[in-house]
Amino acid sequence: MSTTPATSGAAALTGAALALGDDALVLSHRLGEWAGSAPVLEEEVALANIALDLLGQARVLLSLVGDEDELAYLREERSFRNAQLVEQPNGDFAHTIARQLYFSTYQRLLYAELASGDGPFTGLAAKAVKEVAYHQDHAEHWTLRLGDGTDESHRRMQRACDALWRYTGELFQPVEGLDVDHAAMESAWLASVTDVLGRATLTVPEGPRTGAWAAGAGRQGLHTESFGRMIAEMQHLHRSHPGATW
Repeated sequence: MSTTPATSGAAALTGAALALGDDALVLSHRLGEWAGSAPVLEEEVALANIALDLLGQARVLLSLVGDEDELAYLREERSFRNAQLVEQPNGDFAHTIARQLYFSTYQRLLYAELASGDGPFTGLAAKAVKEVAYHQDHAEHWTLRLGDGTDESHRRMQRACDALWRYTGELFQPVEGLDVDHAAMESAWLASVTDVLGRATLTVPEGPRTGAWAAGAGRQGLHTESFGRMIAEMQHLHRSHPGATW
């Protein structure tokens, strides 16, 4: 049976909305795990605010293509389309900051380009780009502070940047339904991240970002071991008490 152009367009919109929405939802949950255990009180508030910004983005994106609660809490692991970078465990604080630096830089570039167009994500992107600019500033501040701090903070920040580097190539794999120049975005991302790491006295990781030795098939529904445990926790209450209200 042939697929009509209208069906194909709807499928592309759904796929793109799920990819962006799942990125925001999953990272929001990961950042929420810091509640009650952030290094300092001010950082507890900052990470919570970033998590709430991402949760708001996820709600808008998932609502475009279905019931936001069902999509968040009733899908199986293989149905999520988030990049593997955002599902990586928080690790120590340096790992969380490296993940934030890599992802917020990508997200700011993506939303800036989407905001300049006239597609289905323009409205969301115009609002979200201001939020993710703050997220990027926050990550850069901590990258500089840790990288150019003590010998111990420098060592741990470099280790975190190295460990997560292999997950960054997936961010720039084309997503059907997103009318953006992924190659140009990747060049801008590399330039920005290289600049920040250099100012932080950190070395740009040398490991592969693409190819057989890199990670990344989250957009195809393949996820890392820790992701299953994460969504089990995230979905536990809704699945245990379906239809419950306050």
